[in-house]
Amino acid sequence: MNSFIVMAEIVKDPELRYTTDNKKRAEMLIKFPALREEDPPSILKVVGWGNLAEEICDRYREGDQVVIEGRLNMNTVERPEGFKEKRAELTASRIHSLKPEALKSWAPAAKSSPNNVISNSSSNQSDKIQRWSEPPTKYEPANTSTLPPVESETLPPVSEENKIYVINEPSIDDDIPF
Repeated sequence: MNSFIVMAEIVKDPELRYTTDNKKRAEMLIKFPALREEDPPSILKVVGWGNLAEEICDRYREGDQVVIEGRLNMNTVERPEGFKEKRAELTASRIHSLKPEALKSWAPAAKSSPNNVISNSSSNQSDKIQRWSEPPTKYEPANTSTLPPVESETLPPVSEENKIYVINEPSIDDDIPF
């Protein structure tokens, strides 16, 4: 399974384009730190399709910190110098903003807000609030019937005799080609 998750910074504003069959496609560049401190950050092209492409162009700009989930593809590009170059490209399936306002909607509001107010934040329901009149009750399992006890059977005693087992070594001259 090809799965790629990266936390990165957008370094080029997303661009919305349309394919010849009128499908939406967004492209942007991201950078993320290299494995070694002395190496420069890695730059990666990100592509989003359909509704995600529109969301990327509407919500995200250069400098935004994001977490992107998707699959990694390798494309071969013909260079003007006459050689082929392989480039990695991330096809996004989800994108999450790391802006402070976006992170507030994920914070556990029940612990920090008065009167046990929990915010149900989403893009369409940011003004709805759920209030608890009482704290949640402790979970109690339902009454269940018990099975009658099973009589245990006695097992014969195990003898601890020293037995020698002969193991035949496999023949090296077999018909297997490897």
